[in-house]
Amino acid sequence: MLATESQLDPPPAVELPASATHVVTVQAPRDLWERISRGFAMPDLDDPERVAQWERWYASRPDYLQRMVDRGSKYLFHIVEELERRELPLELALLPFIESAFNPQAVSRAKAAGMWQFMPATGRHFDLKQNAFRDDRRDVLASTRAALDYLERLHRMFGDWHLALAAYNWGEGNVQRAMKRNQAAGLPAGYLDLRMPDETRHYVPKLQAVKNLVRAPDAYGVRLPVVGNHPFFDSVRIERDMDVALIARLAGVSEADFRTLNPAHHKPVIMAAGTPEILLPWDHAVQFAERLKEWRGPTASWTAWRVPRDMTAAQAARELGWDEVQLRQINRVPPRMKLKAGSTILVPREGRLDRDVPEQLADHGQILLAPEAPPVRTVRIKARSGDTLASIARRHGVRVADLAAWNGLKPNAPLRAGQVLHVQTRAPAKATAAKASGARSAKAAPRRDGPRTRAADAARPSDKTSNRPTAHTAQR
Repeated sequence: MLATESQLDPPPAVELPASATHVVTVQAPRDLWERISRGFAMPDLDDPERVAQWERWYASRPDYLQRMVDRGSKYLFHIVEELERRELPLELALLPFIESAFNPQAVSRAKAAGMWQFMPATGRHFDLKQNAFRDDRRDVLASTRAALDYLERLHRMFGDWHLALAAYNWGEGNVQRAMKRNQAAGLPAGYLDLRMPDETRHYVPKLQAVKNLVRAPDAYGVRLPVVGNHPFFDSVRIERDMDVALIARLAGVSEADFRTLNPAHHKPVIMAAGTPEILLPWDHAVQFAERLKEWRGPTASWTAWRVPRDMTAAQAARELGWDEVQLRQINRVPPRMKLKAGSTILVPREGRLDRDVPEQLADHGQILLAPEAPPVRTVRIKARSGDTLASIARRHGVRVADLAAWNGLKPNAPLRAGQVLHVQTRAPAKATAAKASGARSAKAAPRRDGPRTRAADAARPSDKTSNRPTAHTAQR
């Protein structure tokens, strides 16, 4: 339908009140803390005593806060971007502070790993590969994707963020059972109403305390280090297997800095079939891509080899023409352990093994170990009057069938007094002398407690028995 002339006339001017003519400008966040604060969307937890306890704890430890932020500043922007893309509360960007103090190498006593603290089984459920060459529970991109997938699922399950967080820490089954107990007793079933372990009871208050410090640091006498509202790293695609040393050299970064952004990898080579993207500091990613195009030399000096049969490390080294000590070191094969058939180990890339690692091995290669059998010695014994193969086997702790086979006899063959038999026994361990030597050393030197080996302990305190604020050890 055609418009009439009157319909084409501009509408009459309308005089607006002065208040309506004021234009509000939206300024970009000055830093990432402000951006996170603007995205807070969870209800505050009504547990003032525990929250205040943790506010005091964090505010009184500026060095600890500084270390956490220094680590987290490399990953926070990416996490915030992912949360906003999914339209999730930005409080969740602070969760790795509670989980691991933003240490991607943290490992709990329950074997949860990475900055999001995934247990092995839960990690596999969310497609986080854990093999001989990498552990995606520590991977910045993969673990963040998996954690947010998991948190979204828990929120759909419980319809409440505090319960979802409790389930992330304690396990969804435990939270569901606790809720059913309360409901059966006619009691409310919110986060504050449930009976739960102290660790989970303190879990959300700790997050609320960090949230409060981020929202109003001056109110707590806290000075948060500035974190820029821009990406720290960029992802770069690789087409061939590459040595970590070469990647660092082309990118102009140290190997330590490379591993900080790629903490899933603990080998000297990155396998393109399993990890086609690596992370590099933003300013170095372009330099790496340009230098890689110009590179004409080999890109990797390592490849993977599948062990064809049960072998000791010495046997495998001989077959490969390699040094046993190096084989053990690079593949973390403990002493007195052998490689089982099907194991995948890292070996020098040369000769018939000069090839990139295929996807199957890069994603699923495992090192399978078994104790090396101690050496066997044969001793000669003489049968006594009335001896049988059964009585001699019992006396020497061997099987009748084995004793008969060693001597070319049937298991029920009769014996005569003085008959010579051969018995195979394990060679005596050399540990006896070592043990005696160790005992003498212990008398000569005062005993010292061994170092704590848990990475997460270095990142955060732990007190699971007292009523003081407790540090988190994931149970997922």
